[in-house]
Amino acid sequence: MLKAVAPFWISIGVLSLVQGAVVAMPRALAAPPRTAHPAWPGAAALRARLKARGWAAIPPASVLVFVFVATAAQRASAQALTYVALVAVPMLALLALSWWSPRRRGALVAAAVAALFALAWADRGGLAGEAAAVVLTSLSCVALGTLLAWVTPPRWLAAGIVAMAAADTALVVSDLLQKPNNALNAAHPAAGLPRLQSAAFGRAVMGYGDLFAAAALGGLLAFAAGGAVQRRAAALTALLAVCFDLLFFLVDELPATVPVALTLLVLAARRRRRPARWQPAPAAAEPARHRRGWPAPAPPARARDPAPPARADRTEAAR
Repeated sequence: MLKAVAPFWISIGVLSLVQGAVVAMPRALAAPPRTAHPAWPGAAALRARLKARGWAAIPPASVLVFVFVATAAQRASAQALTYVALVAVPMLALLALSWWSPRRRGALVAAAVAALFALAWADRGGLAGEAAAVVLTSLSCVALGTLLAWVTPPRWLAAGIVAMAAADTALVVSDLLQKPNNALNAAHPAAGLPRLQSAAFGRAVMGYGDLFAAAALGGLLAFAAGGAVQRRAAALTALLAVCFDLLFFLVDELPATVPVALTLLVLAARRRRRPARWQPAPAAAEPARHRRGWPAPAPPARARDPAPPARADRTEAAR
């Protein structure tokens, strides 16, 4: 396996591009929850029961809870998160890939996830193994971000993403995030198993929450704006992240959720200026539903035949 270590500027550039790609990945996962997809039985009713504004608190709360818990029990919590990620990340990656593939290809999807996990395990510390681990971690974030966007109103989720970036920035500036992050990045599971609690490539490390924020933005746009806006957001996120990386010449740690929040704010500002450019994604064909006691909308009027038969005219006159 390739054991060469990429320099920092290449490593962080690759991770920034991955963060931009994660914004684009939930696009294909937005449709199944709204349709009668075999992987989502009764999804419409389930979504109606689960959808609530409170889910928007998950992004900022995840940052704060991690810092407080990790500070209270630094090493123990880091080791626990390592094993939680070791189990949860492959399962979530399998879920994300299963949404992209028909059910009859479930064995192929499972084999792909198993191959990525085996490569990350066999080449831990090599570029190939680190790349496989980054792919698994990114896919797990896509699954979580899509589920969060599925049950959260768009405006509230947007506010949650911005609040997460603000909390992340405040903790980095106050130097409260560095020690928990260092403990988490240094934690390794036993038996040389891959480290999936963060995205490590070469000499750079990107936190799990940074990729999760990108996936939440991608899920938000997949539901609220459509694929065209989402692709532009992915490119803008990658560009802002690469430009943001230039600050590493001055500091050793940066809040990588900031490019995601800046992308969201840019899109929101553009939407206000050009509201017609950002239309909701087309919904799947569903039977019309009307509130009880309210009349159904009238069908579109049909144009009258310019030359009706004479017999029809006489009948109308007789009435």
